[in-house]
Amino acid sequence: MTGTETPSETKIENRLTDGVRTAFGVGGLIALVLGLLIIFNPAKSGVVAMQVLAVVMAAYALVVGVVYLGSSIFSRSLGGWARVGHILLGLLYIAGGIVMLMNVGAAAVVLAMFLSITVGILWLFEGIMAFTVAGKSDSKVWTIIYGIVSVIAGIVLLLSPLLGAVTLWLLLGISMVVMGIVQVIRAFSVKSL
Repeated sequence: MTGTETPSETKIENRLTDGVRTAFGVGGLIALVLGLLIIFNPAKSGVVAMQVLAVVMAAYALVVGVVYLGSSIFSRSLGGWARVGHILLGLLYIAGGIVMLMNVGAAAVVLAMFLSITVGILWLFEGIMAFTVAGKSDSKVWTIIYGIVSVIAGIVLLLSPLLGAVTLWLLLGISMVVMGIVQVIRAFSVKSL
């Protein structure tokens, strides 16, 4: 406590510090447990996670479809073709949502592959960008190495998106375990804010 702090300010600061420590600890434990679940049971945890994501995407599609239909019916500013476009979009979103809900497993696989292909494309472009800026970089060698690794990883993901999705899932689990442990350590080491 400095000379200008009142006892109530110190009490508030202590409460805030305790809250931050608790948040670090709980967040770290959750990350640690989820990471261990991913590492020791990657297939089941991956299937569950992707199915949850598929259901969320299906629900989103249904809601957006209803909104498009509603806006086409109740809008006073939409012209004829805009109204038709909103109706078609609404019906397509609703149909997509229903198909995803009726085939959650297939939708989960498609989402996993889509995410893997997206990451592959991003890594490919990231590697190409690294090559384009390598001449201006202070660390040319590391930039070129990064570009090579990024391009190779991107190509591997594009050639085998399902295996890539599994690998990314395992890397996520490992990262969560490491970050969870670090967060728990931070929870015990925070003295004040």
